[in-house]
Amino acid sequence: MGTIRGDLPGADLVGSGLADLAHGRETAAALLVLTGAPRLRRLSVPVPDSPIRQAEHRLYALLAATEPDGAHSRYNALIRRLVSFERAAACAA
Repeated sequence: MGTIRGDLPGADLVGSGLADLAHGRETAAALLVLTGAPRLRRLSVPVPDSPIRQAEHRLYALLAATEPDGAHSRYNALIRRLVSFERAAACAA
């Protein structure tokens, strides 16, 4: 694959996360991409190495800091979008 296909569900979010990681920004999209990094790399998505550890926990903490009551729902929605992208990318490969 190598590049992000824009027609895949969640490609906008993954692309955003990759751009944020390339610029050293710790955003929800970047943390989401790091959460899925092992599988994304197996799908030939160029996820850069990052010093950020425990991306899943940091993602939840970031969401909770901005919207405490909705963090759980937002976290699950982001994970669903990531999984949707990964499944579509696997089928497209």
